[in-house]
Amino acid sequence: MSLTSKQRAFLRAQAHRLKPVVHIGSAGVTEAAVASLLDAFNTREVLKVRVQEGAPDSAYDTGDQLAAAVPGTQVAQTIGRVVVLYRRHPDDPELKLPGG
Repeated sequence: MSLTSKQRAFLRAQAHRLKPVVHIGSAGVTEAAVASLLDAFNTREVLKVRVQEGAPDSAYDTGDQLAAAVPGTQVAQTIGRVVVLYRRHPDDPELKLPGG
């Protein structure tokens, strides 16, 4: 499933007030970073990830790697060094996406 432009706009609005909860450093996307992301997705559906200056990949590539590493995750936005990720909660979804 890919996100429509209205759904991405809705998720960007939801993520606006959030602080990054996962930081990707010079080691790049590691097992620890993916585990931290999975843990954060247990309590929320929209997350911000900050890609540090020393990271080996761009924010776009890092977002794609994280989305591939966590099943059901999609990149809603990449702006600067911040990536907004979305994953619908399998049991108790909090967000109702427009048109979905």
